Amino acid sequence: MPITPPLTCSPDVTDALATGRPIVALESTLLAHGLPAPANREAAAELEELVRAHGGVPATIAVLDGVPRIGLTAAELDRVCSAPMAKLSARDLGVAVGLGIDGATTVAATATLAAAAGISVFATGGLGGVHRGARDTWDVSADLAALSGTPVLVVCSGVKSILDVAATLEVLETRSVPVLGYGTDAFPGFYRRDSGHPVPWRVDTPQQAAAVWVAHRRLAPSGMVLAQPVPQFAELDAELHDRLLAEGLALVAERGITGKDVTPALLEHFHTASGGASLATNVALVKANTELAARVAAALAAP
Repeated sequence: MPITPPLTCSPDVTDALATGRPIVALESTLLAHGLPAPANREAAAELEELVRAHGGVPATIAVLDGVPRIGLTAAELDRVCSAPMAKLSARDLGVAVGLGIDGATTVAATATLAAAAGISVFATGGLGGVHRGARDTWDVSADLAALSGTPVLVVCSGVKSILDVAATLEVLETRSVPVLGYGTDAFPGFYRRDSGHPVPWRVDTPQQAAAVWVAHRRLAPSGMVLAQPVPQFAELDAELHDRLLAEGLALVAERGITGKDVTPALLEHFHTASGGASLATNVALVKANTELAARVAAALAAP
């Protein structure tokens, strides 16, 4: 997909692309809208360091002053974590570029820009998906459509448990997006290790994941999902999770929140009403996914 104006890559990302070093794309919506300050800035630094620790180059992605930026400086990360900015899905990229505004990229937008830059491995927390009640609202995340035509491997902890997991898996199947469980036969449920649904395929090493991704790219134009459960020590208590979810859904309905504002509202309720427990879970799973993505990227770059 051509992007105008041209992407601006950091010197480290430019060098890694030229030399074949492993690169991991990281989204900015997590930082601008998913985590509160100062946890968001701390997480940004930790995630980038995890990629470097495995010999890779981190490429946090955002749109700043209307320019898609692949790889951010420390000052730019500060800006993403502190300045109010729009939440950009793939459809919003042209608007942000045309108006010269700042925006944090969702999974769909990050995958789109990563692929345009030549980066094929992307780490995030959880995918967007089919929202509960979508039969009436048609509320389905653009993440799913983006993955169907964007050659990026997304390492995540499944889809957020606030969504309709079964319907999301059906859409991924319809769109021919492979779903692999990493070290698990169960599809992860973000805050919970098991969503109650199986994964179609399982891999147990970064090398296996890399081999499947290489083969898939030769055969199909779509992306792929590598789903890793949240670390066991950080899994949110089941009873607490179910209570927070019920409260959050009732809150969203009462306030008439719809569209792309639903997920941030629900996650904010989880963070606030759990006394920080869900925040710790969120950070732990994103860190684990980033480390796994770095290991897969290293396997892809190995001779």
